[in-house]
Amino acid sequence: MKQMVLIFLLFPILIWSQSNFEKAEKLFEIQKFDKAKTLFETVLKENPSDLKTLEYLGDISSHNKEWDQAVGYYKKMKQLNPFEANYFYKYGAALGMKALNVSKLKAFGMIDEIRGSFEKTIVLNPKHIEARWALIEMNLELPGIAGGSQAKAIKYSDELLRLSSIDGYLSRGHIDEYFKRYSDAERQYKHAIIVSKSKKSYQMLASLYQKKMNQPAKAKSVLEEYRKNQH
Repeated sequence: MKQMVLIFLLFPILIWSQSNFEKAEKLFEIQKFDKAKTLFETVLKENPSDLKTLEYLGDISSHNKEWDQAVGYYKKMKQLNPFEANYFYKYGAALGMKALNVSKLKAFGMIDEIRGSFEKTIVLNPKHIEARWALIEMNLELPGIAGGSQAKAIKYSDELLRLSSIDGYLSRGHIDEYFKRYSDAERQYKHAIIVSKSKKSYQMLASLYQKKMNQPAKAKSVLEEYRKNQH
């Protein structure tokens, strides 16, 4: 009987909360993020451990480049559910963006946690594409003393090739381009075009021609080829 009374008393609150969540979700879908944020915050007060609400708020904070807030939401998510790979990925990504906006000394102290978050993502989801891209970027941008390594970047690129041929070729091309091996990068991007015909593949090859190889005519030709293939 007591359970029935409790359910009866809570029912209006649950309905109200659900209604606000649905309204917030619709606002999020049409990119009215500020209005959505206000409603999601109201929902969170009623249910502080609701993972979906926390994720929406984290995503809105990321969109607004409010990295401290985003890190806080994603951190709580991974604490509530330490088995969801994407929570660790989003936490690592937000922490990485925060690191770009603090002093070099403070950012240096954040590296292990950022890297560890991406590595944990892969442990939880061995097929996670984005975490490997993030680790490639870290290994390219960080100096050796901070753990950067071309060999490690190539290792993750090889893993991507086994999971997704387009990501494998594009990531290897990106590594070659970073180290100014432009002919090798060109070959990798062309492989990506062959296997995918994706817009990203054409864009990366065109950018290589335009910005690195000083071949604007080739860049134009690549983009024209992409446009023709869309018809």
